Order: sequence, then C-alpha cells, then structure tokens
Amino acid sequence: MASNLAVGLMSGTSADGVTAALVRFTPTEAAVIRCRTLSYSSSLRNRVLAASTLTAPDLSRLNMELGAVFAAAARAVMAGQRPAVIGSHGQTVWHGPAESPRNTLQLAEPAVIAERTGVTVVADFRPRDIAAGGQGAPLMPAFDEFLFGAGPMRAILNIGGLANVTFVGRGRLHAGFDTGPGNCLMDLAVRTATSGRLMMDRDGRLAARGRADEAKVAAMLRDAYFAKKPPKSLERTYFGKAFLKARFGRVSERKLPDVLATLNLFTAASIELALAMRKKGLREIVVSGGGALNPVLMANLRSLAEPVPVTDSADHGIPPMAKEAACFAWLALRAVRGQTNNCPAATGARGPRILGKIVPA
Repeated sequence: MASNLAVGLMSGTSADGVTAALVRFTPTEAAVIRCRTLSYSSSLRNRVLAASTLTAPDLSRLNMELGAVFAAAARAVMAGQRPAVIGSHGQTVWHGPAESPRNTLQLAEPAVIAERTGVTVVADFRPRDIAAGGQGAPLMPAFDEFLFGAGPMRAILNIGGLANVTFVGRGRLHAGFDTGPGNCLMDLAVRTATSGRLMMDRDGRLAARGRADEAKVAAMLRDAYFAKKPPKSLERTYFGKAFLKARFGRVSERKLPDVLATLNLFTAASIELALAMRKKGLREIVVSGGGALNPVLMANLRSLAEPVPVTDSADHGIPPMAKEAACFAWLALRAVRGQTNNCPAATGARGPRILGKIVPA
C-alpha cells in the first residue's frame, strides 16, 4: 500500500456518472496517474435527478446501488494498485445550506465501496462543515489553496453542473463560493428539447449555431442569488426546470440553438460577475470541469474576462475532468492523517475541521 497514493470519486450535479482519479501526492503537488469516468445508466440517472421526490425505501435502495457503482469506478482506476485511501464525494441529492436547520444529503454507501475494494474510505464530507456553522460547500477551495496558494493571485474556476470559484495566491486563500450555473441549464435545455435523446451540447456545437439574446441575459443576471455576498452555495435545482421555464417557456428543438447560445453567454456572464469582485491584481483564471471542454463557453469567458488570461487546469498538470476527483482524494488523505481539510474562508464554518466519515478497509 502506497501511503501517498489516493483515489478520489466524484459525481456532480449533472449526475451523468462517476469520475475516479488515482493520484500521487507530495507535500506540495498532486499528480494524476489515471482518470476514468463510469457513466450512469439512464434509469439510474433519472432516479438520481428525481431523488427529492423518492420515498425513504427508494432512497435507501438508491444509496446502496450508487455505492456499488462508485466501487466499480474505484476498482477500474486502481487497476491493481492499492491506495492508502479512497475519498468519495458521493452523489448529492439535496443541499439546503439556507434552510433551518442547514442540511445536505449525499448518497453512495461508503461501506459498499470499502467492502468491494478492500480500501479504507472517507465519505460524507459536507455535514461536518455544516455542523460547524458553514455552508458545506464549496469544498474545492481547500484543495485550490494547496495547489495554487504559493503562486500569484489567480481565480480557480470549476465549471460542473454548477460553477464555483476560489481566489487564491500570495500565500493564502482570499475567498471561495458558488458563482451560479455551470452546465446545468444548458444540459437541461438539451434534455428537454430532445425528450432525453441528447444529454448535453457536446463541444458547444448547438450554441455555436444560435444567437444569444443579450437582453435576456441581462435580465437573468438580476436574479437575487448574484447579489448575495459570500459565503454562499447552491442547491442544484435552484437553476433548474422552474428557472428555465420562466425565462424561455417551452424549449423546442427549433429554438434550441438560440436558447443554448443565450444560456451559454449567461453562464459566462454570471461567472464574470463573480470574478469582478476581485479582478484587480488577478494574473490568471484557471478553469476545470466539463465547462473547460466547451469551446463556446471558454470563448465567452475569455471575451468577458479580458485582459486576464483564461487557461485550463491541464496547463498546470491536472486534466480538467480529473480535478474534482483529485480534490476528494486529497481531502480523504488528510482526514486519515488527522489533518484539517475544510476551508472556513469559503464555507463560513467557525474554524478548521476534519471533514469526512471514515469506513475502515
């Protein structure tokens, strides 16, 4: 067993599958050895997306089923190597940081992962931060500080279903929070217009054919979330079906390119709105997540962010689709070593804590 080797497992708000990364760590660096994504079946994805309406028995079954899928992803990326620990984010089915009491729920039973891999698992990271008065999200900023804290001022941007940003550099983390929608509204529009035949606007091809409605973008940017001050985080349904229907009505295939062009620009503009808070002195914007693979979104970001250069995490040695999984590998490794791994400056927690529940091998 390699004490500096860990596996991270991540499934985000898009709920399209599990990304697993095998990562080797040094005191200052993370090197991704392998990264694999195991897609959910359409049936499993539909149940995950409908989780807030499921009964307790159905949620219990879903938890165990997801545990088996996460375990399979871990075994695939381990490929015979034995890491010190597996860090599993689980599948978020509800996140209520603004409710009373604050609450959050991630599924994918870690006991199943430990049993099927023979490796200690750390999972369920968010509740301890919430118990300490935090939002339980975003969790990426602690990892961003590890990777980029010693460098110049950067905005480290992750664009999954939702988007979050960390402002870090000059020896410390300055802020971190959810900026708003990432791919969620664009994915939802595609699924809605095609009745599930297509799941996403791959490479932004449909958005590239459309024309953005800038007046509608400006109106959407007046949503109350963008005026809130950090710390702040989002439940995945906030920018969901109700939001899409209220702004676009029925989304047909004929209208889809224009809708996607508008949503793509809106996503980029909402991110730029967050970046504007601390744009002075920024040397670079580093993007990871699925949004980094959408050339239309990246072009919109580059245009809005000028003159600050926009790169992606591959330029810093971590594949864009592996970074979130690598984060949970790092969080888990710190947890089993008894080291704090939250980021109070981003979540609003009362202080440093060790996040995650440990299931021994």
